[in-house]
Amino acid sequence: MQTGLLHLHNFLRWVILALLILSILKAYAGWKGKKTFNLADKKTALFTMIAAHTTLLLGIFQVLWGRYGFLSYKLPEGTSVMKDKFLRFFLIEHPTLMLIAVVLITLGHGMYKKDVSDEIKYKSAFLYFLVALIILIISIPWPFREIVGRPYFPGIAG
Repeated sequence: MQTGLLHLHNFLRWVILALLILSILKAYAGWKGKKTFNLADKKTALFTMIAAHTTLLLGIFQVLWGRYGFLSYKLPEGTSVMKDKFLRFFLIEHPTLMLIAVVLITLGHGMYKKDVSDEIKYKSAFLYFLVALIILIISIPWPFREIVGRPYFPGIAG
């Protein structure tokens, strides 16, 4: 079960990245094109937020009960999470940065509910989504990262 949830968590990374890029492009086009706010933009942001929150829940499960989770992994005697690059990344850095990114995605979606001008909605959502994307890209365990790198599509032979 843990392996399947980890693979689902990884797959949703691609869904979030695609939806987040789409949300950024729509918000930018609305802001710079001085467009009138429409329901399609709100739905794109909503689906981005749903994917982010679903992935967050899977990630919380991994941090608590996954292979190296706080509640399922016993550190070897004399080991410190903060001194071990692998454990520090997966138990501290990755969850913290991803939580911040999910909050920013939620704030970006929330801008579309505010009673402000369309230009402010689009501009604010664009900035929230853009910063969230930067944080996501920084904190994903890409295959080229030493020690913490993971395959682009784990579980798929190739």
